[in-house]
Amino acid sequence: MDGWPRAVVFLLGGPRSRREQVLSAIDCARTLPSLALVVGGDSGWDRDLLAQCGDCAQWPCGPAELGFRLGRLCAPAAPAPPLATDPELARTLEELNLIGRAPAFLAAMADLRRLVRCDAPVLIVGETGTGKELAARAVHYLGARSAGPFVPVNCGALPDHLVENELFGHERGAYTDAKSSALGAIGEAAGGTLFLDEVEALSPKAQAALLRFLQDREYRPLGARQARRADTRVVAASNADLRALGERREFRSDLYFRLDILRVTLPPLRTRGADIEVLAAHFADLYARQYGLPRRSLEPRCLPLLRDYPWPGNVRELENLVHREVLLADGPRLFLRPGAASAGADAALPEAAGGPGSGNFADAKAHAIESFERAYLTRLMQESKGNVSQAARLADKERRALGKLLKKYAMTPPRTD
Repeated sequence: MDGWPRAVVFLLGGPRSRREQVLSAIDCARTLPSLALVVGGDSGWDRDLLAQCGDCAQWPCGPAELGFRLGRLCAPAAPAPPLATDPELARTLEELNLIGRAPAFLAAMADLRRLVRCDAPVLIVGETGTGKELAARAVHYLGARSAGPFVPVNCGALPDHLVENELFGHERGAYTDAKSSALGAIGEAAGGTLFLDEVEALSPKAQAALLRFLQDREYRPLGARQARRADTRVVAASNADLRALGERREFRSDLYFRLDILRVTLPPLRTRGADIEVLAAHFADLYARQYGLPRRSLEPRCLPLLRDYPWPGNVRELENLVHREVLLADGPRLFLRPGAASAGADAALPEAAGGPGSGNFADAKAHAIESFERAYLTRLMQESKGNVSQAARLADKERRALGKLLKKYAMTPPRTD
């Protein structure tokens, strides 16, 4: 069996490529893992066909990337040892606020543990509030670059006309107000890690410049005559489907293939079961210590509410809820009621004061508006799978205004993931 093929590679987009031929070849080789190499990264090959392959990449690609992808396809499926067998790693992850024992969470952390050993780009995907920046910091601090800088950039918060300046820097005199040179995020992260949050928000021009840096490790600051090199690892994060955006030509497919060499998928909080209670207790202790307040246990009657709530804002929403209750509580226990106003007391759990049965018209009206907004935003974030930009389009509302409303109810981050 030494001469038996272990994988099949398809080159798509060449002059002799035909969909029917490729489909037939995939069917004949269905017992072997397959790698699709797409010429130019965007040749119009449909999603269903590419989904039948085990992996996709842009052609041409370097021998290191090709070898890594083929090695990943051909490697035997051996599960990583549980994190519980590595107490030092578990403690390190806890220090980074990556806490949990749910199978989906442990699988994501096992992936993270494997990818810190190399220097290839990493793509972290997950809904808003699942902890993508925490995972990016773990990639940095658990790897060989831990002594270097970790530079986070929220691409969604950068105006289009400033993106290139923020990423690549500028020379003195590059524009009217450029009275001195600036390194830019890539230069600042030299020897360390550059974290690009909401990478789908980059402008087409910035995407092209980032692609060149990933290919050649070279970038050109604004106003510079020569390109510069930087030893910087790139970790990107998104709550959007970058492959689908590429098919709609809203994101460069070749950049997606460059970023998606190593991937970590973070599970939503609603799928993590008992982790919800573990995280709530962790945040309660954390903020009690921070403010010098007495430790309070969770009210047991609230636990079914925590488990049944859909958590559109995920871990961040839970953290904000616990943070608020720690500050407002005046009894021996914390009453966590997700999706309801804080009362901080052993009040009626189903409904906060000032509900529809109250005699005060203004209070009742305010309660009704709050209940509507909270219920509407919860459904909206579920439909958009935590993608704030998509939610804004569905609601026919400006993204910034929707972000403020989500922040009001602790359902989305004010800045980065």
